[in-house]
Amino acid sequence: MSDLADKIGSLRRENETIALIGVRSRGDVISQRLHNLLLQKGLRVDKSGVLDITLYRDDLDQVGGDARVRATEIDFDVTDCIVVLVDDVMHTGRTARAALDALIALGRPKAIRLAVLIDRGGRELPIQPDMVGMKLTDPDTHVEVRLKETDGEDKIILRTG
Repeated sequence: MSDLADKIGSLRRENETIALIGVRSRGDVISQRLHNLLLQKGLRVDKSGVLDITLYRDDLDQVGGDARVRATEIDFDVTDCIVVLVDDVMHTGRTARAALDALIALGRPKAIRLAVLIDRGGRELPIQPDMVGMKLTDPDTHVEVRLKETDGEDKIILRTG
Protein backbone atom coordinates (compact mmCIF):
# COMPACT_ATOMS: atom_id res chain seq x y z
CA MET A 1 0.00 0.00 0.00
CA SER A 2 2.98 2.26 0.50
CA ASP A 3 3.63 2.15 -3.27
CA LEU A 4 0.09 3.39 -3.91
CA ALA A 5 0.65 6.23 -1.45
CA ASP A 6 3.86 7.20 -3.27
CA LYS A 7 2.06 7.21 -6.63
CA ILE A 8 -0.72 9.38 -5.21
CA GLY A 9 1.86 11.70 -3.65
CA SER A 10 3.49 12.18 -7.05
CA LEU A 11 0.25 13.72 -8.38
CA ARG A 12 0.77 16.86 -6.31
CA ARG A 13 1.59 20.01 -8.24
CA GLU A 14 1.72 23.53 -6.89
CA ASN A 15 -1.68 25.15 -6.30
CA GLU A 16 -3.62 21.93 -6.97
CA THR A 17 -6.13 20.41 -4.60
CA ILE A 18 -5.91 16.65 -4.12
CA ALA A 19 -8.97 14.81 -2.82
CA LEU A 20 -8.96 11.13 -1.84
CA ILE A 21 -12.40 9.57 -2.18
CA GLY A 22 -12.98 5.96 -1.21
CA VAL A 23 -15.68 3.87 -2.88
CA ARG A 24 -17.83 2.09 -0.30
CA SER A 25 -17.37 -0.43 1.18
CA ARG A 26 -13.70 -1.32 1.31
CA GLY A 27 -12.37 1.48 -0.85
CA ASP A 28 -13.23 3.93 1.93
CA VAL A 29 -11.07 1.99 4.42
CA ILE A 30 -8.17 1.75 1.96
CA SER A 31 -8.54 5.47 1.20
CA GLN A 32 -8.25 6.31 4.91
CA ARG A 33 -5.16 4.13 5.22
CA LEU A 34 -3.62 5.84 2.19
CA HIS A 35 -4.45 9.22 3.70
CA ASN A 36 -2.62 8.24 6.90
CA LEU A 37 0.37 6.90 4.94
CA LEU A 38 0.61 10.13 2.96
CA LEU A 39 0.59 12.15 6.18
CA GLN A 40 3.31 9.91 7.66
CA LYS A 41 5.41 10.61 4.55
CA GLY A 42 4.93 14.33 5.08
CA LEU A 43 2.61 14.67 2.08
CA ARG A 44 -0.56 16.70 2.26
CA VAL A 45 -4.03 15.48 1.33
CA ASP A 46 -6.32 18.46 0.99
CA LYS A 47 -9.68 16.72 1.20
CA SER A 48 -11.10 13.26 1.70
CA GLY A 49 -14.47 11.61 1.50
CA VAL A 50 -16.52 8.49 0.92
CA LEU A 51 -18.66 7.76 -2.13
CA ASP A 52 -21.66 5.44 -2.18
CA ILE A 53 -22.39 4.21 -5.70
CA THR A 54 -25.45 2.06 -5.02
CA LEU A 55 -27.91 4.19 -6.99
CA TYR A 56 -25.51 4.38 -9.95
CA ARG A 57 -25.08 0.63 -10.37
CA ASP A 58 -26.19 -0.85 -13.69
CA ASP A 59 -27.54 -3.99 -12.00
CA LEU A 60 -30.00 -2.41 -9.55
CA ASP A 61 -32.88 -4.21 -11.27
CA GLN A 62 -31.15 -7.53 -10.49
CA VAL A 63 -30.15 -6.85 -6.86
CA GLY A 64 -33.44 -5.10 -6.09
CA GLY A 65 -34.25 -5.19 -2.38
CA ASP A 66 -30.75 -6.42 -1.54
CA ALA A 67 -29.27 -3.04 -2.51
CA ARG A 68 -28.17 -1.15 0.57
CA VAL A 69 -27.89 2.61 0.11
CA ARG A 70 -25.47 4.30 2.49
CA ALA A 71 -24.39 7.89 2.81
CA THR A 72 -21.95 9.63 0.54
CA GLU A 73 -19.70 11.67 2.82
CA ILE A 74 -18.18 14.40 0.69
CA ASP A 75 -18.47 17.77 2.41
CA PHE A 76 -16.58 19.79 -0.19
CA ASP A 77 -16.98 20.87 -3.79
CA VAL A 78 -15.14 18.45 -6.09
CA THR A 79 -15.00 21.08 -8.84
CA ASP A 80 -11.40 21.82 -9.85
CA CYS A 81 -9.97 19.13 -7.54
CA ILE A 82 -7.76 16.30 -8.66
CA VAL A 83 -9.83 13.43 -7.31
CA VAL A 84 -8.27 10.07 -6.59
CA LEU A 85 -11.01 7.44 -6.47
CA VAL A 86 -9.88 4.53 -4.32
CA ASP A 87 -11.28 1.00 -4.43
CA ASP A 88 -10.17 -2.43 -3.28
CA VAL A 89 -10.52 -4.59 -6.40
CA MET A 90 -11.09 -3.71 -10.04
CA HIS A 91 -12.45 -6.36 -12.37
CA THR A 92 -15.08 -5.55 -15.01
CA GLY A 93 -14.90 -1.77 -14.66
CA ARG A 94 -18.58 -1.44 -13.77
CA THR A 95 -17.97 -0.24 -10.21
CA ALA A 96 -15.52 2.36 -11.51
CA ARG A 97 -18.08 3.51 -14.10
CA ALA A 98 -20.72 3.88 -11.40
CA ALA A 99 -18.24 5.79 -9.21
CA LEU A 100 -17.42 8.15 -12.08
CA ASP A 101 -21.13 8.84 -12.64
CA ALA A 102 -21.75 9.41 -8.91
CA LEU A 103 -18.74 11.71 -8.61
CA ILE A 104 -19.56 13.77 -11.70
CA ALA A 105 -23.08 14.28 -10.33
CA LEU A 106 -21.38 16.24 -7.51
CA GLY A 107 -19.35 18.60 -9.70
CA ARG A 108 -16.66 18.80 -12.35
CA PRO A 109 -13.26 17.69 -11.03
CA LYS A 110 -10.13 18.98 -12.74
CA ALA A 111 -9.06 15.34 -13.17
CA ILE A 112 -10.06 11.93 -11.84
CA ARG A 113 -7.52 9.20 -11.17
CA LEU A 114 -8.35 5.65 -10.14
CA ALA A 115 -6.27 3.83 -7.52
CA VAL A 116 -7.00 0.17 -6.74
CA LEU A 117 -5.38 -2.25 -4.36
CA ILE A 118 -5.81 -5.19 -6.77
CA ASP A 119 -6.45 -5.24 -10.52
CA ARG A 120 -8.05 -8.55 -11.59
CA GLY A 121 -8.21 -7.69 -15.28
CA GLY A 122 -11.20 -9.00 -17.24
CA ARG A 123 -12.68 -5.62 -18.23
CA GLU A 124 -16.12 -5.33 -19.73
CA LEU A 125 -15.77 -1.56 -20.03
CA PRO A 126 -12.83 0.48 -21.35
CA ILE A 127 -11.76 1.76 -17.93
CA GLN A 128 -8.28 1.20 -16.50
CA PRO A 129 -6.81 2.09 -13.10
CA ASP A 130 -4.08 4.73 -12.99
CA MET A 131 -2.43 3.29 -9.87
CA VAL A 132 -2.37 -0.38 -8.87
CA GLY A 133 -1.04 -2.13 -5.79
CA MET A 134 -1.10 -5.65 -7.28
CA LYS A 135 -1.99 -6.79 -10.80
CA LEU A 136 -3.23 -10.34 -11.33
CA THR A 137 -2.65 -12.10 -14.64
CA ASP A 138 -5.66 -14.45 -14.55
CA PRO A 139 -8.99 -12.58 -14.57
CA ASP A 140 -10.72 -15.78 -13.43
CA THR A 141 -8.96 -15.53 -10.08
CA HIS A 142 -11.50 -14.56 -7.45
CA VAL A 143 -10.22 -12.02 -4.92
CA GLU A 144 -11.45 -11.42 -1.41
CA VAL A 145 -9.97 -8.46 0.41
CA ARG A 146 -10.35 -8.62 4.16
CA LEU A 147 -9.53 -5.56 6.23
CA LYS A 148 -9.08 -5.27 9.97
CA GLU A 149 -11.55 -2.40 10.20
CA THR A 150 -14.40 -4.33 8.53
CA ASP A 151 -13.44 -8.01 8.83
CA GLY A 152 -11.20 -8.22 11.89
CA GLU A 153 -8.07 -9.11 9.90
CA ASP A 154 -5.90 -7.94 7.03
CA LYS A 155 -5.82 -10.65 4.41
CA ILE A 156 -6.08 -11.11 0.65
CA ILE A 157 -7.57 -14.43 -0.42
CA LEU A 158 -7.07 -15.59 -4.01
CA ARG A 159 -9.07 -18.49 -5.46
CA THR A 160 -8.70 -19.82 -8.97
CA GLY A 161 -11.37 -21.53 -11.04
